[in-house]
Amino acid sequence: MALKIVSTPDAPAAIGPYAQAIRSGDLLFTSGQIPLTPAGELVVGTIQEQTHQVLTNLKAVLAAEGASFRDVIKTTVFLKDMNQFSEFNLVYASYFGEHTPARSTVEVARLPKDVFVEIELIAAISVETVRN
Repeated sequence: MALKIVSTPDAPAAIGPYAQAIRSGDLLFTSGQIPLTPAGELVVGTIQEQTHQVLTNLKAVLAAEGASFRDVIKTTVFLKDMNQFSEFNLVYASYFGEHTPARSTVEVARLPKDVFVEIELIAAISVETVRN
């Protein structure tokens, strides 16, 4: 099966030797997104402000393949401080609504550029999804 590299100017370019996302058949695997704007500027602010930017980036990557958060089946969340989980979760829930994909959330010692949050996801994209 052929792999498709997914890239959009509506999310920050990769800052290393990786792709924004890879599509394999009906599955889309994103790289971890941190709170960088599409221009590559770091969002310095609260966990909530950073989470908004991360999810905005992921929304753009999904849209590049005709998908949305409704198509997400799994997320992995990396938090610098688990004490910020409640504030993070409020923003996260606002993007997913009633759709609740599987999720893992782990506290890590350090993230790129010393941000508070990084999120990666897996989405299932069908022909019906792309048409909607």
